[in-house]
Amino acid sequence: MDILQSFLLGLLQGLTEFLPISSSGHLALGKYFLGENNEAGLTFEIVVHFGTLCSILIYYRALIGDILKSGVSFLAAPKEKKDDPNVKMILFVLISMIPAFIVGFTLKDSVESIFDSPFLVSIMLVVTGFILFLTKFAKEKDGEVTLGRSFIIGLAQAFAMIPGISRSGSTISAALYFGVKREDAANFSFLMVIPVIGGAMLLQILDLMEVGVDAVQITSLLVGFFTAFISGYYALKYLIVILKKKGFHYFAYYCWLVGGAGLIYFWI
Repeated sequence: MDILQSFLLGLLQGLTEFLPISSSGHLALGKYFLGENNEAGLTFEIVVHFGTLCSILIYYRALIGDILKSGVSFLAAPKEKKDDPNVKMILFVLISMIPAFIVGFTLKDSVESIFDSPFLVSIMLVVTGFILFLTKFAKEKDGEVTLGRSFIIGLAQAFAMIPGISRSGSTISAALYFGVKREDAANFSFLMVIPVIGGAMLLQILDLMEVGVDAVQITSLLVGFFTAFISGYYALKYLIVILKKKGFHYFAYYCWLVGGAGLIYFWI
């Protein structure tokens, strides 16, 4: 993989991981057009996912710090801290992880096989468009994330393991359907993905240990990491602004455009 490919795929990962247009779908299509071998692809995928994970950790560093402090305080005095919103957030995130980890450990190979079919990826991008567009009709409420809602949002996250289905689009949309406040919906969506990305990276690293790392690719990997990290940070910041301005459903048109173009291209 050369420097330009690394930059383009890193940019794709950084922008599409947080914007609701499916990072997995764009990477699958990007790999198809740019071309790459499987071993280099596995290493690169781990590196760029680590880049976007760092974006979340930096952007939410203050909130994550408060949550971790509350978690430690809860372990020391559970009765006094049981009603702490940050402690509840930890519980909600843990509950939301259950569907994704079940799917990840049981259907991993089946889900990954879709990466080999850009036509199916294009179909899923069109589906993502409908998921996003329906948020236009979600009623504005002051709802909150609850135990039951966190599990259902987790189901949306598990569904988004299919390439072409946007993770942020599905989870934020699910929260908006429940009337969760827009900024809270975004915050929960990105906090809940931290352990999921970490778990996915662990599985990929285990696979990578079997094939090894090509030291020659180190420059390309660094370019991919920093491109994904920087573009991911600003994409996350931009998305929250768009969400507050109630423009979330506009991303549907982009998904329909890319998905529709893919359907025409790969059908012919």
